[in-house]
Amino acid sequence: MPFIALGGLLVIVCVLAYAYGAVQLGDRIQVLAVARPVAAGQAFTTADLRQVSAARDPNVPLIPAAQASQVIGRTAVVPLLPGTLLTPALMGDAAFPPSGKVTASVALKPGQYPQGLAAGARVAVYVAANPSSNSAPGGGASNSTPPARLPAVVLGVDLTGDGQGATVITLLLDASDGARLAAASAGAVVLMQAAPDGS
Repeated sequence: MPFIALGGLLVIVCVLAYAYGAVQLGDRIQVLAVARPVAAGQAFTTADLRQVSAARDPNVPLIPAAQASQVIGRTAVVPLLPGTLLTPALMGDAAFPPSGKVTASVALKPGQYPQGLAAGARVAVYVAANPSSNSAPGGGASNSTPPARLPAVVLGVDLTGDGQGATVITLLLDASDGARLAAASAGAVVLMQAAPDGS
C-alpha cells in the first residue's frame, strides 16, 4: 500500500510539473519567418521563408507554417529582415517608403563607408560641395563650404556591387535630401555610422 500511494503521488507530481512547464513555455507551434532580406513591394518566394517554433499568443496573429503556399506570391508591405516572424499585417500593398522619405542606392568604394555596415544602421551621409559651384573669384577652388550632412538609415548592402569594385548601399532618407544625393558626383559621398539616436 505505501508503494501504491507513493506511485500515485509521483504521477500527480509529474502531471503538475508538466502543467507548470506548459504554462511557462507556452503552447509552441510551427510558424513562418523571413529567411533572407525582403524589400518592400517584393513578392515572397519559397526561398524567402523558413519554419520556426514560436509560442502561441492570441494577441499576435502569426502565420502557421502549413499556410506557406498562401504567402508565396504576396508582397511585403515594408522591408523585412531575416528572422522576422510573419503576420498578415506585413503582407499587402507596399506602404514604403513612408511619407516624406525616399530610398536611394549609391555605389561606394572601400574607404567611403564603414566596414561591417549592415541593414538597419543609422548613418550620416556626407556629400561634398560641387567644385564648379564652389570656386574662388580668381578661379581657384574654395574650401570654405563644408560637406552637407544627410541623416539616413541603411536598408541594404549589396557586396556584389556594380561590377566595378564598388558596393551598392541602399538608403532611406528625407525626400528633401534625395535630390542632393542624386546630384553628387562620383567619389563625393562618404558614409559614417551614427549612434543609435542618430547623433
